[in-house]
Amino acid sequence: MSVAWGAAPRPPDLPYNSCMMDEQEFRRKSETAIDALKKSLIAAEDSAEMEVEEQAGAVHVSFDDPPGRFVISPNAPARQIWISALSTSFKLDWSPPAGDFVLEKTGEMLKPLVSRLINEQLGREAVTLA
Repeated sequence: MSVAWGAAPRPPDLPYNSCMMDEQEFRRKSETAIDALKKSLIAAEDSAEMEVEEQAGAVHVSFDDPPGRFVISPNAPARQIWISALSTSFKLDWSPPAGDFVLEKTGEMLKPLVSRLINEQLGREAVTLA
């Protein structure tokens, strides 16, 4: 098996197929996922003391105490949803078995991952996004 220099081999049975999805399908799936996430975030704004805004297709979540900002955006060329949060970049791939965007490293789906990141930012269990 040949692997690009510096890349880890990817197990053949891994369910992440983002590169096989065309751009139009990715846009549909990512818009649906981000819109559902945005609605859940807006519903949780008061309990989590955060502000949610949409700008150019990306969702921005701002926190006053402690100060912080998350950005959740689609990346069409990579066919991923990217999250910038807690000084880290999280890149989620589409998983057909899960029917959601999933962080390969942990297996977390989009909403549970964002819930965890918000709770880590706030230092308490403030939200569970449904």
